[in-house]
Amino acid sequence: MTYSAILLVGGMGTRLHPLTKTTPKPMLNVAGVPFIEHQIVRAREAGVSEIVLATSFLAELFQPHFGDGSAFGISIKYSIETQALGTGGAIRHASSSLSGTGPVIIFNGDVLSGHDLAGQIEFHINREADVTLYLTSVPDARAYGAVELVGDRVIAFNEKMEKPPTNIINAGCYVFNRDVINEIPDGKVVSVERETFPTLLVDSRRVFGYVDGSYWLDIGTPTALIKASQDLVLGVVESAATPAHQGDFLVAPGAIVGDGTKISVGSTIGRGALIGTDCIIEGSNIGAGAVIGSGTVLRNSYVANGCQVPAGTLGNSCYLGF
Repeated sequence: MTYSAILLVGGMGTRLHPLTKTTPKPMLNVAGVPFIEHQIVRAREAGVSEIVLATSFLAELFQPHFGDGSAFGISIKYSIETQALGTGGAIRHASSSLSGTGPVIIFNGDVLSGHDLAGQIEFHINREADVTLYLTSVPDARAYGAVELVGDRVIAFNEKMEKPPTNIINAGCYVFNRDVINEIPDGKVVSVERETFPTLLVDSRRVFGYVDGSYWLDIGTPTALIKASQDLVLGVVESAATPAHQGDFLVAPGAIVGDGTKISVGSTIGRGALIGTDCIIEGSNIGAGAVIGSGTVLRNSYVANGCQVPAGTLGNSCYLGF
């Protein structure tokens, strides 16, 4: 059986400013490729045959890279919102582009996870669920939707509260039956977290939680984005989209690294970048075509494509060229 998916990538990524002023969050490079390439490849590996990118902010930047998806072994289509419709409205709007008839997997475009997606889909089918939420545990659930369970059945969904009743949270990947999507009002602003899920619970629909304690990271801040890139390069979390590399760093084709330069801690050097001599690059993401002057030291930093960093620059947790 093959499945369809919708990837929610329409947000403006304000928590990632200044990185997202001119680049949508899902298109920022993470471990050598745009972030959502990791999600698209994971979807394909779990049996997804078609995926719709639900876009809005800078929507025109997605299709030139992903095209029709043939280069990635999956059919990719595009749904463009002219006005923000919320998570539920975006799902409903994008669903008209799907050709399949089976369950639909919904991905938030700002989550890196190592959870068993194929297992979640199988769980959904075996439970004859209306919706299955991927759930995980965090030390502090205040910033997330806290989900209460009896067994594996969801009984309450608490969206972002000061004193959450549990540390089990909505981890941003759902499996929907098609009829549930069709029940979302078309063309209206709808939040699945604040409206759809609570309504399903009131109506005693079959909403289940698939708890998986694997790697999970919300990449919505610059610090988290850099950590995601480091973890993928270091193999803390696996992705078939991460380019092949040796050791604890990744240097893309066409990049030049000067003598005496040391690169480590999950750093990524983009295509065509020029790194001068005697530099130290630790845990940093250097964009394509960037030029890093000799003697520069960068730690846990993110350098924009084409940025020129003067020789001798010292940077820790810096975001240069945005």
